[in-house]
Parts: sequence; structure tokens; C-alpha cells
Amino acid sequence: MVNPDIEIETLAEFDQVVARGSLSGYRIQSVNLLERTFALLAADTSAAVFLGCAMEPDAAVKVRADGALVFPPVPDLPFNPYRGLLYSPEELFTGLADGYEDTPDAEAYAWFQETKSDGDVFSSMLRSVHDDAISDALDEHLCGVRVVGVMGGHAMARGGTDYRGAAELGRALTRSGLTVATGGGPGAMEAANLGAYLAPAPDEALAEALEMLAKAPSFAPSVSDWARAAFAVRERFPAGGDSVGIPTWFYGHEPPNAFAGHIAKYFANATREDGLLARSNAGVVFLPGAAGTVQEIFDNGTPNYYESRGEPAPMILVGRTHWTEHLPAWPLLQALARGRAMESRIALVDSVDEVPDVLASMS
Repeated sequence: MVNPDIEIETLAEFDQVVARGSLSGYRIQSVNLLERTFALLAADTSAAVFLGCAMEPDAAVKVRADGALVFPPVPDLPFNPYRGLLYSPEELFTGLADGYEDTPDAEAYAWFQETKSDGDVFSSMLRSVHDDAISDALDEHLCGVRVVGVMGGHAMARGGTDYRGAAELGRALTRSGLTVATGGGPGAMEAANLGAYLAPAPDEALAEALEMLAKAPSFAPSVSDWARAAFAVRERFPAGGDSVGIPTWFYGHEPPNAFAGHIAKYFANATREDGLLARSNAGVVFLPGAAGTVQEIFDNGTPNYYESRGEPAPMILVGRTHWTEHLPAWPLLQALARGRAMESRIALVDSVDEVPDVLASMS
């Protein structure tokens, strides 16, 4: 018999299930069970799988004897490959007061730099297991949610009109009931997550937040100062709205922003890019960007081009001059769309102010 929900990701969930007497068939994911030895000794753990769960030796012996599979925690890693939940900004930036270099985010990037080319199958396996766990957590978090992706360049500086416009867009989309998802980094990505964060706050909160952030306009030369400014805004306006950031350690020079309430950070950038676009079921908005954003346009356009079973999710490019003259992606996208199902699902607009209405007209 298959359990309707076989994943256990918190100690509270474990206690609820084990009270019924059986863990058979469950997947217990990264739960500290050192204080649940008696419960493990008493419960049926046949066909269970324990992923990175700390437990006492006698408990581990017993569950293995029951027929459970036990994948023990991996020591001396700056990340948990078996994690069951998405990251929070507070988790990734723990220790920021002493400098970004000592945070879990920076330590994970340093580990990646040391191991990405060492040819060690164990290191590559750990990265793959971690990224798969993140994808699982992301799917659970977004289940039944209408997601709109907001793409754009990392170089957009705080304090500029483009940054403000991206923040206003994120706020408007969130207030319309959509969940904003971005690449999770700085620039346009941070601005959209900021807008989503401030969606529950009065309109004037955005102007105050932008003024605070402008004191550290870029993550260069100091990621520490850049991140501290963001946490100062979070402290000034607590209980912000939720959004998702999907960054990567592949681009370690781009730190994650602190305004996404849930962060799905990957080692593999290809997995991150594809996952972000595939989960944007309510549409994707492309703000002015460079190579990365152009790649995302056509990464998203390809499955839309071949879509034959229904209506592809909308694609809206913002910035007529940028996408027709500076980086003329729009004419090529139009040519690809001609005669296809996606033809009526793409749009080019001049400013972010037009996006909510255009998106609504395509829904």
C-alpha cells in the first residue's frame, strides 16, 4: 500500500507519523532523530528510507535490520545534500555580521570551486543529490500555485529608474495573486523580489526601501555591504510578501538576494535555468538584459514553439528599443512564432507598467 504523502521533512511530521506506529515506506529526509531513538526502536521501519538523518548507532542498526535504507549525513560539508526544504535568506546569510565570506552561501561556493574540476565522482554525486532535493522541495512549494517568472540582468543598479520599475512590477504581480519567481540574484532579479516582498506594505514603503538600498548600489565591491542593506530593509519592513528566487553557485560572483522568501539554489546552472522557466506556468516577463537573458528567451521559446496540446505560457519582452535594436531578440522570436500556437502568446511592450494588463489579457 502506497502512502499518499510519503515524505517526512520535519521533526513535527515525524512525530505525527510515528505516533501511528509505522514508518514503513516513508522517506525521512534530513531530520535530526538523535532524540527519537525509542520511537525508532518501537516503530516498524521496513521499506523506509532515511536520507541524511542523524540517529544513535543502536537506532541505525535496528532500522537497517528492519530492511530500511539508511543514507547517513555526510560530514564536513558546507551544505546538506539531502535537505527537504528550500533555503531562506537568513540561512544562506548566517554570519553576515562578520562578513559575507563566512556565510554558508560563500562557503558552499568555495567548496564548489574546489571540487567542480577535481574529477571526484563523490563530489559530483553530492551536487546532483543536492540539486535533485532542491527540485523536489521547489515542486512541493509551488504545487497548485500560479507562477510568473521575471528575468533580467544582474547589472541593474539599485537606485535607478529601471530598478524601481522592476520592483513596481514585482509588487503589482504579487498583488494580483501571482507568485513571482526570479533567477534569485542581484539587479533586476532582486528588484522583482523586493517588489513582491513589499506587496503587503503601503505604497510609500517602496520609496523608503529604495533610498536605503541606494547606499549600496551594487554587490561589487562589497557583497557584505550590499547584503546588509537588504537585511536592513527587511528589518524595517518585517513580514513581507513571499516570492521565489532560483540562483546558482555556478555564477558565484552573483550572490543571492535577500528578498525572495524561498530560495532554490543549485550547483548546476542548466538545471536551474530550465527549472525556473518550466515552473513559470502563468508567463515569463523578460526585462532588458544581456547574454543570460537572451538565452532565457529562447530557452523558453523552444518548448513554446513545439507546444501543440494547448496554449503556451505568455512571454512578454519589456523595452522596445532594447529588444529590437540593441539586442534584436524580438524579430527572431516573432519569426519563430509565426503560424505557431505561441504567436498570440508573445508581446513586446515599452514599459513595465503595461505588463500586468497584457499578462491578464493572455490569461
